[in-house]
Amino acid sequence: MAGTNKKDQRREARERLRAERAAAARKARLRGRLLVGGSLAAVLALAVGIGAYAANRSDGHDPDPEAAGKPFVRPAHTSGPDGVVVPYGKADAEHVLTVWLDPRCPYCAGVENGLGATFKEQADAGTYRIEYRFATFLDGALGGKGSKRALNALGAAVNESPEKFLAYLRVLYANHPQNESEDTFGSTATLLELADQVPGLRTPAFNKAVKELTYLPWVEKTGKAFYDSGEKGTPALYLDGKKLQANSGEGISSIPVPQWKKLVTDTLK
Repeated sequence: MAGTNKKDQRREARERLRAERAAAARKARLRGRLLVGGSLAAVLALAVGIGAYAANRSDGHDPDPEAAGKPFVRPAHTSGPDGVVVPYGKADAEHVLTVWLDPRCPYCAGVENGLGATFKEQADAGTYRIEYRFATFLDGALGGKGSKRALNALGAAVNESPEKFLAYLRVLYANHPQNESEDTFGSTATLLELADQVPGLRTPAFNKAVKELTYLPWVEKTGKAFYDSGEKGTPALYLDGKKLQANSGEGISSIPVPQWKKLVTDTLK
């Protein structure tokens, strides 16, 4: 019996070692991202083996076959060519905060969860107006449909109102998967379920647009605008064209609210 116990113990030790090595390999793959200025640049070289996708692809954008043949529908309350900008705030605000996001980007979630309420507060006060711009490169980098499906749903939300868009954006990031490789937002059911948290958002028009991917051609134009801009990764924030660092550098979290407010004040001096 003692010999059997030792044999079992050795087998268990080998299994634990294999599990530890597998866990270490997973961590190493996740560390194989390229961060550009604290931003996730959609490079998971060890995990995906695709290199600097957002930064270096010459053609920039892979068309989504699901968008082919669909008519282009521009959401209401958008601006810029083809409506690729989602504005929020007073139209006559002197200053502009530009915010680039990818719906699947955890660093974007960190910024919006930490500072999104402050962005809204300052926009409502007229400190600046916000221009949200979106990328969808993580679908190409990681596989899946979450970035584009979530952006289609956000298009449906802004079509309802800028306020509902902003509230839905906050809900999505509050329920963001810890690992961006999880294609949580690729699920229509999940996107609709999360929309229940925004009062009045689940209109028949919203539900139809999410289910039928009404705004997917708009999503394609919006995602392509990211590549055409020359931007390298998300999140990227600019106040009157000056790049601001909103990530803390510690995990995905944002800088504290007082630090952000001081940064804004100093930039606008």
